Parts: sequence; structure tokens; C-alpha cells
Amino acid sequence: MTGTVVELGRYRSPFYPRQEPLDRLNRWHEWKGYSSADGFYDTVLEYFATRNSAGVFDITPMTKYRITGPDALDFLDRLVTRNMRKVKAGRVAYAVWCDDEGQVIDDGTIFHLEEGVYRLCSQERHMAWFKAAAIGMDVVIVDETEDICALALQGPTSFSILKTMGLDGIEALRPFGLTHFDFEGEDLMVSRTGFTGDLGYELWIAPDKAIGLWDALFKAGEHYGIMAMGTEALEHGRIEAGFLAPFEEFLPAHTTVRTGRSRSPLELGLEWLVDFSKPCFNGKRALVEEKQNGSTWRLVRLDIEGNKEAHHSYIYPKPGEKDECGFITSAMWSPVCKQNIALGTVRTPYGNVGDTLWVEIYYQREMHWSRVMAKAKVVDGPFWDPPRKKATPPEPY
Repeated sequence: MTGTVVELGRYRSPFYPRQEPLDRLNRWHEWKGYSSADGFYDTVLEYFATRNSAGVFDITPMTKYRITGPDALDFLDRLVTRNMRKVKAGRVAYAVWCDDEGQVIDDGTIFHLEEGVYRLCSQERHMAWFKAAAIGMDVVIVDETEDICALALQGPTSFSILKTMGLDGIEALRPFGLTHFDFEGEDLMVSRTGFTGDLGYELWIAPDKAIGLWDALFKAGEHYGIMAMGTEALEHGRIEAGFLAPFEEFLPAHTTVRTGRSRSPLELGLEWLVDFSKPCFNGKRALVEEKQNGSTWRLVRLDIEGNKEAHHSYIYPKPGEKDECGFITSAMWSPVCKQNIALGTVRTPYGNVGDTLWVEIYYQREMHWSRVMAKAKVVDGPFWDPPRKKATPPEPY
């Protein structure tokens, strides 16, 4: 009897043959059908690589859509809240897109590859939504997730590694810019982007050149402290940078069941991404009304006293208050900032910059649970924002 053999399980990134021998922890999770490492050696070591040398994270599982056609720009400009007509070829834009109620579906980066050609990258899959949003437009949307693999190279020595690798001219690449190089006869796209809030780059190439790229990168980084890193180390960098993550700071609107569980860009502190002067975009009517009447929620960045991490804690306006005003979404003790930091969401009018709030933290020590009410100050901007992140050219090591 013959039949079709169906392979079950997760996809493996084209970089997996180089990642697997490095793995000492055997901790992997599913990311959109792919196996993605929580870590390889030690989360703390991997985290410090992004702050002291260079860490390499596999972003191949990120969903990638190629958007082309005569109406590609019109489609994107109507889809996202920011003005895409200002994003020139060779530039990258951070963007969010909303449903008709002005609630965030997802965030992501849009690469303007060349005139009329774009690549949209996001954590979640959105083809059905994009197809519906494109009705009546002459636009072609192709899921190229499996056609492009990518690595994020993040940390202070990342620039020197790429120079050593032979990428001449990389010193001229500005933040949120992209450029191209020849690598073994294949196009290698390099963007000055990342998710750690530090100096960093992302490298994009065809899957059949993945192993060659990995080997060249690690050979060039041999004397620059290069290290593979997993999601846990990346998460530390994300929180320090104050970046948002789906299913952490917000729930994608199309996944929620209960009213009030999703968030708008205004509630997430992303009003700077909303161009109300555009004639139309998804969710504009609802966002105009919210801007006039005020938001229900507000994203806050908190500097919390003490060193007990505030994971999943409630936030109160003052000690002894019976009803909470919000909750923590992401938290950590920051080794480089020497601060107990967190992101959270609170009901307005609480959470203005400079306000003092209180966080109810539970922690366990030798099987005994303790509770502490910790004072927290609402701060503005990222916790970690080194000048090298924007320096052009970056300082060599």
C-alpha cells in the first residue's frame, strides 16, 4: 500500500543546522509554525551580548508579505495609521494597523524596497485581513515568509562585525535605512533595525545562502564577542527599550472576545504614529472620536522601587486603595539600568509622566509567598537609549 507521507511537527529555520550544535538548554517554542529557541547557553550571558558585544537572533519565522502593484502605496496608506507617502524607497517604517473600531490588530515594520515594492513584516499572520482591505485595488500581496530568512545582529560591536565581514559602505547606513550587498552571488539586504533598542542590524537573504551567511557572520565576529541568543534575552532588551509586543502590551483586536480587552494606538502611546490629516485609513473615525473624548487606558513605563520583579502585578493609585487602576504587562530587573522596570496599562486619568503609583508584588522565597506594595514612578521614554543606537557612522571597536 502506498500513500502520501505527511511530515508533522514544526518547521526548522534554514539556520537550524548551525543553531542545533550550540544548544545547551533544549528549550524551544513554536513561533508561527517554526521552532524558535528560548535560549542556547544562558539567558543572562546572551542578554549581555546585546549590551556589551553582539547577539544574533533568528527572525526567519517573522511573517513577511511582499506588496506590489499600481495601488501598493494607496493600499498601505489606507491600511496603516501613519503616512506611508513620506516613507521613501530605501527606508523602513514602524507602523500599526487597526480594525474599524480603531483597535490595534498588530504592529510591524514596512520596508520600502524600491519604488512601488514593499515588504511588511509582523509577528502575526494577516493575509485574510489584507486581502479584504485590498478589495477594489490593483495590488498583489504575496506571503514570502518561507522565501526569505533573516538574522538580527544586535549590540555595540555589530557594526564592526559587518565591516570585518566585508560590507563596505555599511557605515553610511542610517537608522531605519536599508541597503544591499552581493553575498556569494545572492542579494543580501541589510536594514538598520532591531528589537533591542541598541545599535543593530537585520540581515535578509535567500534560504539557500543561510548557512554561508551564518558562517561568514560568526567568522567575522570571532573577536567581537558574537553569540547566538534566544527569545528570553531578546525579551529583556525589548522591555528595556520600552517596545511593545502583541499578547503582552496588547491583544490583537481580531483575537479578543470580550469588549474592552483590545487597545487603540492612542491608548498604547502611539499617537505619533497616527496621521489624522490623511483623508482615510482603517479606524480613523473611531480614533478621531477617541481623541476628542479621551482614551480609557494609558500605557505606562514604570521605575519601581526595590528589586522584586513585578510580573503580572496589579497597579493602585495609592496604598490601601481597594480597587486597582491597572496592571503590569512586562517586567524585569534591568542589569544595565540598575532599575526595577516594567510596562503596564492603567485607566485614565492615572499614569501621567511623573505620577506616583503603587504596585502590589507577590514573590516566593523558600516556598513562602510574600507581598510588598512598591512605589513606582511613571517615566517618559525608553529605559535604555544609548547614543550609539543613532550614531552614523557608528563607533568601531
